[in-house]
Amino acid sequence: VQAAPQQVAEDKFVFDLPDYENINHVVVFMLGTLPFPEGMGGSVYFCYPDQSGMAVWQLLGFVTNEKPSAIFKISGLKSGKGSQHPFGAMNLPQTPTVAQIGISVELLESLAQQTPVANAAVSSVDSFTEFTQKMLDNFYNFASSFAVTQAQMTPNPSEAFIPANVVLKW
Repeated sequence: VQAAPQQVAEDKFVFDLPDYENINHVVVFMLGTLPFPEGMGGSVYFCYPDQSGMAVWQLLGFVTNEKPSAIFKISGLKSGKGSQHPFGAMNLPQTPTVAQIGISVELLESLAQQTPVANAAVSSVDSFTEFTQKMLDNFYNFASSFAVTQAQMTPNPSEAFIPANVVLKW
C-alpha cells in the first residue's frame, strides 16, 4: 500500500510501484480525509520504463469525489504505447524495476473527455465491493494466522478472545 505520494507539481502526484512486473491490478482510492476541490477529479496514469529507460505514460481512468475508487488491470499494459499525459515536462527518475502511478488533478469536464488505454479494463464489479471483499479475506487470513487451540491458550482475564468461526460466519 502506497499512501504517501510524491508531489511533482501543484496539481500532480506520483506513487512508486516497486517490482511492478509482478503486479497485475492497481487499486486507486481516496481516503476520504481530503476531497478534491469542487468540480475537480483526478486522472490516473500508469508509467513504466521502456527498454531504453524512457518513461511511458498511459491513461488508466479517473477518480472523483463521487467515484472515489477504481481497480485497473495493468498487467497487459507493459508492452503498449504511451499516450498524451500531463507529466511530460517533468524529469521523473526511472528505475528499471519501478513503475509509477500518476494522479493529475483536473476539471471534471476534461476527465469525461479523456479516453483511457484500452487494455486498462476497469473491474466490472463495483470497486468498493471488490475492495471490501478482498480486505475482509485478507483480514480473516491475517487473524487466522494467530489461531491456537484451546489447549494452547494461556488464561489471561484482561485479553479478549473471538472464536474464528464467529468471524467466518459473519
